[in-house]
Amino acid sequence: MLFKSLPRNSRYYAAGVPGSIYGRLFPNASIHFVHSSHAIKWLSRLPKEVLDKKSPAWNKGHICYSNSTDEVVRAYEAQYAENMECFLHAGAHEIVYGGLMLLTFPGSPDGSPYSHSLVSLQLLGSCLMDLVRKGVVSEEKVDSFNMPVYSMSPQELEVALKQNGCFSIDIMADITRPLVDDTLSISQKIASQMRAYLEGMLKKQFGEEILDELFDLYRQKCEQSIINTLLGHTFLVVLRSKADCLNMLVA
Repeated sequence: MLFKSLPRNSRYYAAGVPGSIYGRLFPNASIHFVHSSHAIKWLSRLPKEVLDKKSPAWNKGHICYSNSTDEVVRAYEAQYAENMECFLHAGAHEIVYGGLMLLTFPGSPDGSPYSHSLVSLQLLGSCLMDLVRKGVVSEEKVDSFNMPVYSMSPQELEVALKQNGCFSIDIMADITRPLVDDTLSISQKIASQMRAYLEGMLKKQFGEEILDELFDLYRQKCEQSIINTLLGHTFLVVLRSKADCLNMLVA
C-alpha cells in the first residue's frame, strides 16, 4: 500500500530496505538526508535482566522502567546507550560529509525524574494490573510483558553524539504542542492512539478478548489524569555530518 500510494510521475525512486536502524543499511557516503520519526524510542531488544526472576532488575508488575526500581532503569539505560552507539556509527558511515539527519522523538526534558516519563505506559500497566486483580489476566503474563521503549533526554543524546564524534547539532528544540480537542474527548483520543500503536503487541501477549475492556479502563483513567503528563514531550533535532569522519572511523 505504501508504494502504491506514491505519485506515478514522481522524479525520485522509492525502495524498501530490510534491516534494523541499529545496523548498516546503505553503502558508505551514499545518503544526503535522513529522517527518523519516532523510531529511536524503540530499543532493538528488551534488556534480558528485566525478565529474569533471579535478577535484581526483574521488572515484576510493571511494563516499563519509569515507575520501577533503579536496577531496571540502569538496565534500560545500558540498552539505550548500546543502541544509540550503533545508530550513530551506522549513520556516520552512510551519510555524506555535510549531510543532514533529522530526528523527531518523544523524550524527557533534561533533569526530569524517570517517574515523570512514559506516564501513558505507566497508566496502561496499572490497567493491566487491575485486570489481574479481577482475574481477567494472569499476573505471570503481565510480568513477562515489558515495552522495549526508552524516553531519551536531549542531554543523553548530546552525550552519545560526543562519544561518536561524527555529527554537530544544527537544531535541538522541544516541539511539544497541546492536543487539539474536537468531536472526540481528549481522553478518548489518547486511548484510541494508544490502542492503534500497541494493539498488535497486546493481542499477541494477552489475547484479543481483553482489548475492549482494557482500553475502556484506560480511557477512564485518562479522564482522571493530568492530560499534559500523559502526552509527554516531543523533540526535534537536526544533525550535520562532520568532515573526514568516515576516514576517521575506517582508520
